Amino acid sequence: MTDTTDIKHLLLSRIRDVPDHPEPGVMFKDITPLLSDPAAFTALTDALADLVVRHSATKIVGLEARGFILGAPVAVRAGVGFIPVRKAGKLPGATLRQAYDLEYGSAEIEVHAEDLSAGDRVMVVDDVLATGGTAEASLQLIRRAGAEVAGVSVLMELGFLGGRARLEPALAGAPLEALLQI
Repeated sequence: MTDTTDIKHLLLSRIRDVPDHPEPGVMFKDITPLLSDPAAFTALTDALADLVVRHSATKIVGLEARGFILGAPVAVRAGVGFIPVRKAGKLPGATLRQAYDLEYGSAEIEVHAEDLSAGDRVMVVDDVLATGGTAEASLQLIRRAGAEVAGVSVLMELGFLGGRARLEPALAGAPLEALLQI
């Protein structure tokens, strides 16, 4: 299945809408049906791996937690390393930490300090671009480690939440690729 329209249709058909989760008024996009379908999961992995190769990334950063599920097989397929970016306090050893603002409050993410270095071209992989806060913080971590940002690739972008506009300054010209725009 190489046609982009066919892949998009397949991926969309395997994403389930869950109304009022995690709170009333929110329409949650559940990707577990996509992950449980080998053909859809393979198509997603291949499409994201193609982006990694096209943008000459040497490592993938996966954002906790669904970015781990997507990023690890993409890294294997693309033949590059995989680096988890975790919530603060989850990684042992020396880490780089980045705080960022959420809609209500703030959070922190971290990466092992030795996992990224000068010469690395890093693609951030995640399932959803929503408000862009976590992705923006991950780009700051990548650069603080001395690595170059190759781009951000996501399964779906929730355009109505404005994440792209928030993320564009932090991308500094690197691409933002969303397989699906919702």
